[in-house]
This record gives sequence, structure tokens and C-alpha cells, in this order.
Amino acid sequence: MHLRLCICDLVPRVDNQTRLVLVIHRREIRKPTNTGTLAVRSLADTEMHVIGERDKPIDYRQMLAGEMTNLFLFPTANAVPLSPEFCRTLPRPIRLIVPDGNWGQAARVRGRLPPGAPITYVTLPAGPPTQYRLRREPRQMPAGLATLEAIARTLEIIEGPQVSEPLLDIFRVFVERTLWSRGKLPAHQVYGGIPSL
Repeated sequence: MHLRLCICDLVPRVDNQTRLVLVIHRREIRKPTNTGTLAVRSLADTEMHVIGERDKPIDYRQMLAGEMTNLFLFPTANAVPLSPEFCRTLPRPIRLIVPDGNWGQAARVRGRLPPGAPITYVTLPAGPPTQYRLRREPRQMPAGLATLEAIARTLEIIEGPQVSEPLLDIFRVFVERTLWSRGKLPAHQVYGGIPSL
């Protein structure tokens, strides 16, 4: 992003009780349109693991170690739809595992989890359409949302709007400043405005 449009000073620091574990593909981490890394920068309790690097495999058993309830955000056939009622039944603390990459890369993360690992697959309920608009994938997950949107909506269900709203605010600034830089959005429509020189 151009220096004038930099959002670094706007990135919030959100105290979350649910640990976010982002498992990101090495190709995704380099994309300027990636939103998963923005979630990691915004949330206080996070960890990030990079997949796809031959000499640095992820130790999934270590990633899942500790007495936590593991939720994996992925729309499998047996995924539990998230709801506040369901979340109230979960022992705390919660570890939310989110794959970040294209559909195939995300599915491979699921396939590499240790057999019998104590994981509950969860999916988001139907909601508003994505506000992403920076790139299109033939099949996005879940329900066509950008990674940060999916994380924010999940954490809203688990913890409440005090966690999701700052994430969605910085997401909107990021998306709309990028669209403006591409000539696809007038300055007066950019959320938070365009900083003057």
C-alpha cells in the first residue's frame, strides 16, 4: 500500500479471550490483499503458522497442545453451526484454528491434523455478503468471506461485538483504501477518508 494510505497507525489492539491460530499458506502470506495477517496484528492472543515450506513443517501436535477446546473453522459435512447457545456449552479457554489460503490449501490443513485430535469443526451461520471486493476466488470459505471477516464473525458469536467491531472497522479501511488506490472507489466514499499529503 502507498505510504499515504498506510493503515499501520489504525490497526487496533483487541483483547480477545479466544486464542486465534492462523494456519496460512506461504503463498498467501506474501499477497498484499491478505487479511488473515491483519487479524493476527489486531488481536492480542494469536499465533501464526506457515504451511507449504518444505524445510519448516508444522508440528500440529504441539500446535494443539494444552487443555483448550479446539474449534476448526471449516465447512465440513459434520461441522457444527456456530451459535451463542452452542458456544456457552464449550469449556474455556477456546482455541480457534483458521486456515488461510485458497480452497485446496485450506482443505490440506484439515487433512494434516493428527488423527483423533480433539477438534470440533465449526461453520458460520448465513450472514451478510462479504465486503472484501479485492479479489475473487472460485470457491471461498466460509460462505465467501475474507479470512478477517470470517474471524470477526466467529469471535462475535463466541465473545461479542467488542471484539468483532474493531476488526471489521480496520478491514473496511484496508479494503476501501486499496480500492481507491486502484481507481475503483471515489475518495469521498472511502471509509475513514483518504489522508491528505
